Amino acid sequence: MLIVPILPIYLSDTYGAGKHTIGIVLSGYTVSIMLIRPFSGYLVDCFDRRRILLLFYGMAFLFCGLYLIGGSLIVFAVIRTLHGAPFGATVIANSTVAIDALHPSRRAEGIGYYGLSNNLATALSPSAGILVYELTGNFNILFLLSMAAAGAGYAIASGISLRPRQPVKREALSFDRFFLVAGWRQAVIICCFGLSYGVLSTYLAIYGKERLGITGGTGLYFMILSIGLMLSRLQGGKALKAGRVSHNAAMGVSVSVFGYILFAAVPDLWAYYASALIIGLGNGHMFPAVQTMFINLAPNNRRGTANSTLYTGWDAGVGLGVFFGGILAELYGYSYAFAMGAAVNLLGVIFFFTHVRPAYERDKLR
Repeated sequence: MLIVPILPIYLSDTYGAGKHTIGIVLSGYTVSIMLIRPFSGYLVDCFDRRRILLLFYGMAFLFCGLYLIGGSLIVFAVIRTLHGAPFGATVIANSTVAIDALHPSRRAEGIGYYGLSNNLATALSPSAGILVYELTGNFNILFLLSMAAAGAGYAIASGISLRPRQPVKREALSFDRFFLVAGWRQAVIICCFGLSYGVLSTYLAIYGKERLGITGGTGLYFMILSIGLMLSRLQGGKALKAGRVSHNAAMGVSVSVFGYILFAAVPDLWAYYASALIIGLGNGHMFPAVQTMFINLAPNNRRGTANSTLYTGWDAGVGLGVFFGGILAELYGYSYAFAMGAAVNLLGVIFFFTHVRPAYERDKLR
């Protein structure tokens, strides 16, 4: 996430890429992630999770360094697309290892705090990346920092020790080994929310520069969003600990959609920054609660599959947001791209209350 908000600027400044081309190039990364997610869920369910984590983490680290040698738009597009596979598998392995380490009585609360760490990284990394770019104007420094962060993560992961786990019997392959069928409704709504965030996180910097004349405020936007995430945990952690999972999810989706609508409908400075706080508050409640929903719908030997289904839905949404957001921005302007994101988010909220929440309360295993 450190380099995500500056990649559209990098492609435009370095290669002269247009808005549509930028959308296509950047969506390849998400497509690659989405394709690897189901297989990575199967791998962490059936093999040694620590070894799988270190294998893909090491590959992700190496790909971070390859950005420094991208000499053409095609080469960069290939590197960016291939990088998505090890990154996507790393996220699944890491989240499954984290869930294994949690005591069952505190699993929902622990998932909330683990989700907060992901949310903070998602919010703070773009801020840091934009700040470094504004101070240096050097894209290679950002690529080096991204590589350093991945290397530090790999070193930390190398020190993880897990309790012995009974090997899962490798059953005949079936669709349910790669996709948690019981969680298809959750996958639909997380796809909707991912689309909204994909449009926002990818095109925020260039939109602020072109439409609002903001050259140094994008980092502040993500900083405010991260404050919203942290504030949401003060209340959300208690609700998850008490087992009010669907309640927490309902609160999150209701709050965040208002933030996206505000951002799309009111193109001025106060709405720009207010939407960051509102989206942060909403996502801080929503994401860990929906992840807990997936885990509670899955048998213990399907935790990897549950996580991969969650992130597959999110990545599918982000990829669609980047792709169609680029097309709409090219044809009509960025305002239409953000309006699309808000509309899809609203549809996801409606689907949550009409289908997802009732089905979860009926089908949950724990």
